[in-house]
Amino acid sequence: MSQSLSLYVQSVQKVVVRSNGQKSLKKPYRGQQGFSLVEVSIVTALMILMAIIGLPAVQGYVIENKVPRVAQDLQRFVARLKMTAVGAGATPYAKVDQRVLMNGLRDATVVTVQGTENNQAVAHGLGGKGVGGHGTVLLSPETVPGMGDGSAFRLTLNFVNHAACPTLAAVMQRMASQVSIAGVGAAVVVKNSDATPAVAYNPVLADAQCATGDVNHFVFSFH
Repeated sequence: MSQSLSLYVQSVQKVVVRSNGQKSLKKPYRGQQGFSLVEVSIVTALMILMAIIGLPAVQGYVIENKVPRVAQDLQRFVARLKMTAVGAGATPYAKVDQRVLMNGLRDATVVTVQGTENNQAVAHGLGGKGVGGHGTVLLSPETVPGMGDGSAFRLTLNFVNHAACPTLAAVMQRMASQVSIAGVGAAVVVKNSDATPAVAYNPVLADAQCATGDVNHFVFSFH
């Protein structure tokens, strides 16, 4: 009996020793540590700096890729308006206004009609706010030399970002008889098919007129 008890005690001691040995092999628990205030401040400052540097580049890329679609919307409107003017006399565009523009661009893909019913504007999406005459498209009668007011019409795009220059002018000049750009200074005519002799589109001159930011104004005349 005493021998059996002795064997039992020895076996228990072996288990305890083995168990203690296994515990001793485990690494002591360390609580999870967070970031210090200095580390958080540095990361935050870097993120802000990256946003400041990268945002204009992203915005410019987005605007640059919008230009062909904006030009397509405007060219479609121009073609439609010219078709409706067929057989309407020498001054078919004498009474064109913003209502004509808004009706013609309601189904456009990029150019949008914004605002309430009594205060609507056509936003071109290439810079500016898109309301209050800032970043909008305007339609008005124009005059062909030697003819009456309304013998032509013009589209004015104001507060256009430099990322749209001069691609916007290069595309729109294919249908326009006159193109002028104001950015770095007063408006400069970069194409005039109605002049004698005619002035062909000058892409280098057009590019030179564009200033940095949403500050450029384009005027396209059609007849």
